[in-house]
Amino acid sequence: MNQSAPSNTLKINMCHMALACALCCTSLAQAQTGTGVTLYGLADAGITSVSGLKAGTVTQVASGIMEGSRWGMKGNEDLGGGYRTIFTLESRVELDTGAAGNKPISGSQLSDRFSQAALLGLPAALQPAVAGVDAALAAQFGVNVTNALFDRQAYVGLVTPFGGFLAGRQYTPAFETNAAYDIMETQSGLSAGQIVAFPAVLEIRANNALSYRFVKDGISGSFMYAAGEVAGDDSKNRLLGLNANYQTGNFSMGFGYNTKNNELGSSSLTTSVFGASMKFGNDKLSGMVIKITDDNPSGMSAIAPLLTPSVGAATATLVQNAFINAFRQDGTLFHIGYRHVTGPHSVSVAYSSYDDNRPANADVTSYGVAYTYSLSKRTDLNAVLVRFDNQNLAQIAPGGNGYLGGITATAGTGSTSMAFGIRHRF
Repeated sequence: MNQSAPSNTLKINMCHMALACALCCTSLAQAQTGTGVTLYGLADAGITSVSGLKAGTVTQVASGIMEGSRWGMKGNEDLGGGYRTIFTLESRVELDTGAAGNKPISGSQLSDRFSQAALLGLPAALQPAVAGVDAALAAQFGVNVTNALFDRQAYVGLVTPFGGFLAGRQYTPAFETNAAYDIMETQSGLSAGQIVAFPAVLEIRANNALSYRFVKDGISGSFMYAAGEVAGDDSKNRLLGLNANYQTGNFSMGFGYNTKNNELGSSSLTTSVFGASMKFGNDKLSGMVIKITDDNPSGMSAIAPLLTPSVGAATATLVQNAFINAFRQDGTLFHIGYRHVTGPHSVSVAYSSYDDNRPANADVTSYGVAYTYSLSKRTDLNAVLVRFDNQNLAQIAPGGNGYLGGITATAGTGSTSMAFGIRHRF
C-alpha cells in the first residue's frame, strides 16, 4: 500500500520492507554473532512513463522503481545468556534529486471527489472554501513531506530467549502481514497497496511505538502499542496492532490487524489483513484480503478552524463535515499473485481489486507483470508494466515503491505505467 498525504497513513509509497517477513526479526537478530555496527543500503532508480494524467503521459527519472532507495545503520551487542541488544536507523533518499522526500508524479492535484464542491455535496458558492482546504491537504500529499531524517525506521530493542522488545519508529503489524502476502512484497507499481494510495487504507509505520515479537516452532507474531502522546488524553492518535503467522513446509498463512484513533480520540482507520501463500518448487502463489473501515478520519478537525475566519463558524463546520464524509472508508481489497523463478530470471503477475462500499463507489483494479534479471546477488535489472482501471469516482495513477503516481486527469480515467530500472544492494 505505498502511501503519504494528510498523515503518515497516506504514505503508501509502499516502501518494501527489508523485513518482508518481519515477524521473524527476532530470530534474525538471534542468528547474528559478535558485536558491531553495519552500514547498509539500497539504490534503486530508473525511467517511468505514466499515462492518463492531467498533463497527459509523463516520462521521468524516478527513485524507487522496485524498492525505496535508502541507507541505514544497524547494530547488535551480544550480552550473553541468549540476550542481545539491537538497533536500526534507516533513512530514505531519492536518487533522482538527493532529497529525503518527493511529491506524486501528478503534482498536488487531488481527486475530483475531494476537490469539487458539487461532489462533496456542497453549494457551488463554497468552491473557494473547498479549494482552501485542498491546498492544505495537497501540501501533505507525497512521501516524507516533513523530511524526517530517519523516516523509514528508527528503533532500539532487546532480544531475549522469550522474544524481542523494540521501541521507536517501526513498521506496523498489519503492514508486515500485507508485505508478506503481497506477491510483490510491496515492490513496484504492481503491488496491491498501490491502488489504495489516497486515502490510504493502512498505517505503514508508527511513531512512539513499543512492540513485542516472538518466533517459535513455525508460529510467529507481534503486538504493538504506539502512543499518541497527547497531553491529558492518551487515547488521541493512539495505534494498537497485532499479527500472527503460521508456516509449515511450503505453506504459510497469517493475520494482521491495526486500529488507530484520530486526533480527537475517536476510533479511526481500522485494517484487518488475511493472507496465505504456497510454494511449488520454483513457483509461488499468494493471496490476500484486506478489510478497511474508517468512520472518523484523522486530521479533519483542523478544517473548521482554518475556514472560520473567512466564511464563519456555521459554514466552516458544514465544509468540515463534507470532508469527513468524503474521507470515510468502507471497502475490501483483494489480491492474488503468482511468481516463477528460474536461474537469474523472475517473473511475477498480479491482480488486485478494491471494492469501495461508500457512496463514491471508487472501485479500482490493477493487473500487470514484473520481470527481474539478476546480474549478481546484489544487482538486478527490472521491468514493470501495470494497468489501473478506475471506475466511477476512482482516480488513482500507479507509482513505484518509492513514489506515488498520484491522480489521473478525471474520475474514471485509467492509467498505464511502464517502468525500467536498476537496483543495487550494499
